[in-house]
Amino acid sequence: MISKGKNYEVDELYSYIRHKKNYIWLVYALEKNSKNVVSFNVGKRTNKTLNRVLETLKLSEAKKIFTDRLKNYRYFIDEKLYSVKCFGTNHIESKNLTLRTHLKRPNRRTICFSKSLVVFTAVLKIYFRI
Repeated sequence: MISKGKNYEVDELYSYIRHKKNYIWLVYALEKNSKNVVSFNVGKRTNKTLNRVLETLKLSEAKKIFTDRLKNYRYFIDEKLYSVKCFGTNHIESKNLTLRTHLKRPNRRTICFSKSLVVFTAVLKIYFRI
């Protein structure tokens, strides 16, 4: 369930599937006040992967969407909704650290990574409670 008219933070992080040459990107959105993950998508680092999460936020009639300085966000988010501030993504960056601490699969320097995209997505659904 996504509430309408809220503020959201969007960020991305990468991991590996099967071997370290096979990058996979996790893009997800966090509701700013409750700090709950409302949408996520796992895939290659393409606009399609990014746009799936942003379409969910557009359907929820978001007030503001805070992101980091990745240039691709500007093409998908309306200027009235889009915001890049110094402290706009504090909660989601903290969530990235917590995610990498709790789950070993998205860690960058580890031998514990997923062998299957399906299993990686299932673990994230359980962790995010979606």
